[in-house]
Amino acid sequence: MNKGSRIALAITGAIASLIAVALVAGGALALYGDSQKDNDGYLRTDTGHFTADTRALATDNLDVDLGDADWLAQSDDLGRVEVTAQSRDGKPVFVGIARTSDVERYLAGVPYTTVNDIDVDPFSADYERHSGHRHPVTPENAGIWVESSQGSGKQSIDPKLDNGDYSVVVMNADGSLGVDADVSAGAKIPFLDELGWSAIGSGAFALILGIGLIALAARRTRTATA
Repeated sequence: MNKGSRIALAITGAIASLIAVALVAGGALALYGDSQKDNDGYLRTDTGHFTADTRALATDNLDVDLGDADWLAQSDDLGRVEVTAQSRDGKPVFVGIARTSDVERYLAGVPYTTVNDIDVDPFSADYERHSGHRHPVTPENAGIWVESSQGSGKQSIDPKLDNGDYSVVVMNADGSLGVDADVSAGAKIPFLDELGWSAIGSGAFALILGIGLIALAARRTRTATA
């Protein structure tokens, strides 16, 4: 075996070993995520405290683009997202999700607050306040929601979303000023366990292959110099 072939073997082995490490790390992360799911199969964020002196809290535009995987929107198991809100001041709370264009029309001229960015550890949120003086119809009667829930205590929505732009809105159920709520989100990803073990298995195979190629190159080098 010539020198060029030995170098090619060593490089290929090194690349295979790097891929193996990435696969094993990704598999371990997937298994960890699977272990953190709750009894309903959701992987959830920590609960965050959101507050505003306006009539509504709304997320930035959430772009849902399923592409060729639009069948996920019809699945009861894959790609499901749940948002939960609970008032901190005892007022009945409303949480809903709608097309961003519909939310913008509903909140036009209304004082509301957009949540632009969230840091997890420690928790903090960046807000943008939109001025206005209009009192909207109560969110229950807005007629724009893909899914919504309101009442005392914890309220949750678990929408099926098609392609499009969406915003989540949290308000007092009567549309009054001053929103103070704990909010969390979760995603249902039922195949994390299978994905994790598949990645680890593939990574182990790639690692064995990579070490074998490197060892073969080293052996050929020793043979050539003997």
